[in-house]
Amino acid sequence: MGDDGAVVEMTREDFEAAVSDALDLVPRELTDQMDNVVVLVEDDAPSEDPTLLGLYEGVPLTERDLGWAAGALPDRITVFRNPTLAFCQDRDEVVEEVAVTVVHEIAHHFGIDDERLHALGWG
Repeated sequence: MGDDGAVVEMTREDFEAAVSDALDLVPRELTDQMDNVVVLVEDDAPSEDPTLLGLYEGVPLTERDLGWAAGALPDRITVFRNPTLAFCQDRDEVVEEVAVTVVHEIAHHFGIDDERLHALGWG
């Protein structure tokens, strides 16, 4: 939160635009390899983890077998607006944090775990 405890103000539309911009930063060679994934924005994180900024739900590409795709629901990457706004100091930091969150969750889709992400500098 900001030094005064205030949450950064950003409309849902502006936040969704920041997520879209973050997706545009991901190299095309990666996005072309993303398979059956939707990226969503939700206002609030799950009640069991209210400060969560993003979440990947699905089967990483590294764990899929030949029979996986038949009738499978899309993997979901969700970016949570309110926790992100509360975590950041200003709009620029929101944009930066959204980009880090999007890359982080896409990495999970490719089977890269948190330990490896931290080693690569993606906290």
